[in-house]
Amino acid sequence: MNALGRHVLAEVHGCDPEVLNDVAGVEEVMVQAALHAGAEVREVAFHKFSPQGVSGVVVISESHLAVHTWPEHGYAAVDVFTCGDSVNPWDACQYIVERFGATHFTASETLRGVMVGKAVERAAV
Repeated sequence: MNALGRHVLAEVHGCDPEVLNDVAGVEEVMVQAALHAGAEVREVAFHKFSPQGVSGVVVISESHLAVHTWPEHGYAAVDVFTCGDSVNPWDACQYIVERFGATHFTASETLRGVMVGKAVERAAV
């Protein structure tokens, strides 16, 4: 079975609240995670919420990395979606977990764009 991409969803707990509330720091971690995994960074967009929390996305040639943080809970929701065979989403995820100072995380991988059998063509009516 072939797939177009791999999508890792991670629940990251026990993180350093100061790290999770620093928009510049979270952006740096996410960009470096993409680079660490061998991805090509295209664009970044991050936002700091009041009174706390950060959300952001790193658009990569191979797809994206996204994060939403809840510093008051020491929690981050992370998703890393990569297409092709050259970038391993688990490398990026592990980098993020380490840099956020997490004490625990769980993650699952979903294959995206799974190709089963031959594509069916539809004729325009």
